[in-house]
Amino acid sequence: MGRDIAYDCWSCDLLCAASSPDLYRINLEQGRFLSSLNTQSPALNVVSRSMLHGLVVCGGEDGAVECFDMRMRSSIGRINAVSPAGDADEEVTAIDFDENGGFLMGVGSSAGKVLIYDLRSSSPIRVKDHMYGKPILDIKWHSTLNFERPKLITTDCHIVKIWDPETGEGMTSIEPTAGAINDICVFNDSGLMLLALDSTQIPAYFIPALGPVPKWCSSLESLTEELEEGGQTSIYDNYKFLTKEELEKLNLTNLIGTNLLRAYMHGFFIDYRLYKKAKALADPFAYETYIEQRKQEKLEAERSNRITMKRKLPKVKVNQDLAERILENEEAENEKKDNDGNESKKTSKRKKNALSTEIFKDDRFTQMFENKDYEIDEQSQEFLALHPMASKKQPSLVEEHFEPVMDNKDQITSDSDVSEASQSSDDFPVNHKSKRKKSQGPRMYEVKDKRHAEAFWNNVSLAKEDSLPMGERVKALQDDQRVSGLPSGVKLGSGGSRQISFISRSSAKNKEDEEKLTRREKRGVQLLGLKPDRSMFGGRGRGRGRGRRGRR
Repeated sequence: MGRDIAYDCWSCDLLCAASSPDLYRINLEQGRFLSSLNTQSPALNVVSRSMLHGLVVCGGEDGAVECFDMRMRSSIGRINAVSPAGDADEEVTAIDFDENGGFLMGVGSSAGKVLIYDLRSSSPIRVKDHMYGKPILDIKWHSTLNFERPKLITTDCHIVKIWDPETGEGMTSIEPTAGAINDICVFNDSGLMLLALDSTQIPAYFIPALGPVPKWCSSLESLTEELEEGGQTSIYDNYKFLTKEELEKLNLTNLIGTNLLRAYMHGFFIDYRLYKKAKALADPFAYETYIEQRKQEKLEAERSNRITMKRKLPKVKVNQDLAERILENEEAENEKKDNDGNESKKTSKRKKNALSTEIFKDDRFTQMFENKDYEIDEQSQEFLALHPMASKKQPSLVEEHFEPVMDNKDQITSDSDVSEASQSSDDFPVNHKSKRKKSQGPRMYEVKDKRHAEAFWNNVSLAKEDSLPMGERVKALQDDQRVSGLPSGVKLGSGGSRQISFISRSSAKNKEDEEKLTRREKRGVQLLGLKPDRSMFGGRGRGRGRGRRGRR
């Protein structure tokens, strides 16, 4: 992937720095690629060419700067340009030649520092820190009629600084508030510059002290004369802004009111060198913490590039939940071991006693995942006694197969009563000292139909069966009837219909049988195995009994 580009007007070559050690060359006159220039850096970030002597310089990810002579097409020099500033692991992010003198070169690092080199020396003659810790985006040597020596304009994502490369003194700085800076464009021999920000607008800045107005924008000169202010604003360069809370953390509140602190807005400006010393005294292990953090970041980056193999769960017939838990626990232990790098004795002992995936290959335990006789019943009393806090909450069968009886004296206002009844039906203790009102009597429930009564008696849930489409339910019913056989007098019809033939009897006998069947299915007395209560059959007395004997 390309990262920077430069044009060699002498040979009509287009030079491209990319994420590789090679510097690619494209000849625009011939329309073809030429042989690349090989560098010793793992990847190149920037490339620049001098219009004075024609040298091509490249900046790499390893912080090295390498120069090439296009006549020889080979490297003529290589130095580590970032390490003299105290940043051994940083990269070169910007580079540019001084076209006036020809021997000066500005190098920007990813740590926010600008180093000025003389091509005849391997040591920098000056180091300028932007004090934001962000990579330098651009370096420009700007020459105008206002100054005998060129000014250096360096940019990062927060600030644009204009300073003297010989003395290091700052002329001015620009800090836009509309967004982060992406790029800068400075018009030659003028004081006008444009900034590309993370916003929809491109702001323009004109500094009369830096240079005159461009010829195509003469109206700007009269405008600046009207806006010229009489007072001079003080320049806070090489200073760090701190709030009062930050001063308290650094134990520098006793400096408030002295010349060492300059009040500004809601904080203070302090000399950056004094700030560095105070921070080192307040937190002496900050550098060690920073080194450990960088190590962890590099380790995480290496781990993210690894190819992880996810093991598949072996095919098991029974106890699939147990097999999944064994596999998940082992993967979690392996991941924890990779993150920590070493294991303690307690951890290794606990891992040795825990179940692992080797149990699937052991002949002694294969029947536990194949034979249904070894299937774990999570609804049994033994399992619930050993695992009181079950991970999966089983739905209540009372809520599914029964519906509450609505009376005028006792109305159910929320579903909490149903859940309470379900818990009491499973012999769980119920706390009646709650904020809601107590019920006046026992809650009454009646079974929905015969099918739900049989399912409740067999401790079976019908939720999965009811969620199937109608076609699959009819097909399953037909398959069950083919296996078990239809009852006499019942014939299947199209679309799930049934035809039943019967012999009619006397209306009195039929009515009495219908009442008995309805009462039995509604209350579920026979199917649920409950003993009938005499109060369920209505009134008591001899008159009703005599009527029955007389009817018989």
